[in-house]
Amino acid sequence: MSDLFNPNEVLCANFDLSNKDEIMKFGYTIIYVENVLETVAFYEKAFGLPRRFIHESNLYAEMETGDTALTFAGEEAAEMSNLAITPNRKDKLSAGWEICLVCEDVHKAYAHAVENGALPLSPPEEKPWNQTVSYVKDLNGCLVEIASPVRK
Repeated sequence: MSDLFNPNEVLCANFDLSNKDEIMKFGYTIIYVENVLETVAFYEKAFGLPRRFIHESNLYAEMETGDTALTFAGEEAAEMSNLAITPNRKDKLSAGWEICLVCEDVHKAYAHAVENGALPLSPPEEKPWNQTVSYVKDLNGCLVEIASPVRK
């Protein structure tokens, strides 16, 4: 067991955990997409997420999702930052990550998303951990989980 990585030891070695200003927080997720404006319109229509901000270049946008923003950046923005990425495409295998949108009525939200262009992958299903979960792909081929809160 002593060979296992303990993240608390690393954090304690580098940060003063009693100082809240030094604790890292999850700020936002950026998904690189082919067309930012089309993606924003899709997320508004399929998932009901309001836009928070679109940069005048149309290469960056934020969706209102609560404390942590879901953001989209054009693939050109990755190139501008010297990042090599594998583009997200609807006709390709999805990348090994997902976003999860939480709501109370998963059946209704799933049906609405599919009616508005999301590709159905897995209809709503009750999971053993007391949560209703479903999956769709967005217009870019990104996995989107539509789920209820975990009921305790």
